[in-house]
Amino acid sequence: MDNEKILFDNGTHKCVMFSFDDESHEDAFLSVNQYLIVQNGHGILIDPGSSAVFDELYEAVSRHVEVENIKFIFLSHQDPDVSGAIAQWSISTLAKFIMSGLWTRFMSHYGFMSMDRVLPLGDHGAKLKFGQDSLWFVPAHFLHSPGNFSLYDSCSKIIFSGDIGAAILNTPEYYKIVENFEEHKKHLYGFHKRYMGSNKLCRAWVGHVEKLAVDMIAPQHGFIFEKEKVKEFLAWFKELQCGSDYIQELY
Repeated sequence: MDNEKILFDNGTHKCVMFSFDDESHEDAFLSVNQYLIVQNGHGILIDPGSSAVFDELYEAVSRHVEVENIKFIFLSHQDPDVSGAIAQWSISTLAKFIMSGLWTRFMSHYGFMSMDRVLPLGDHGAKLKFGQDSLWFVPAHFLHSPGNFSLYDSCSKIIFSGDIGAAILNTPEYYKIVENFEEHKKHLYGFHKRYMGSNKLCRAWVGHVEKLAVDMIAPQHGFIFEKEKVKEFLAWFKELQCGSDYIQELY
């Protein structure tokens, strides 16, 4: 399928990328990616998105894992393109929901009432055993949300980065790999300049990520970074002036 791609599969551990969008609002199109990790028949769903894509994503996910075997649903931050369908997923699965502790009290505004199923993350993140491997919840605060995390999968060596690395594209582009980083920067700069908190925060995140063995960066919007493009993006992001660095322009 055009909007589904296997990012990693070693026979027991698989990472799948989906790209389902709300096509009823083509004039305000925003390319959105959702992700699934499956190990030995158990799954973790990452940033499943809005209610508008729930039915399509549910069907797609069920081709890779029994929905009742989704153990965790991870929400990198609170935006509706990440969390909007949380009530539907809570009804359809028995999963625990992992999110920043800052956002648990706001989830009722999405119709989610199962607070006993929330695993709130403290600011420093956490490490979760998942099958034979580990999932690391890496702090990414103010990049762009005050309570924000990326997810690192130690088996695939993929970091699911949320809005970090997001590219704003005007047309649907499913599973594209960044081939020319210099050319791709024009799709990154405007979004990152405004939505990321400051260069100091960018450097803090890069400092964490550089300690990990990362083969791929998979953002919530836009294209995938692989191999050398991972290093190019990290070098760019580490030096990026953004957010409060431009406070005089904003006020």
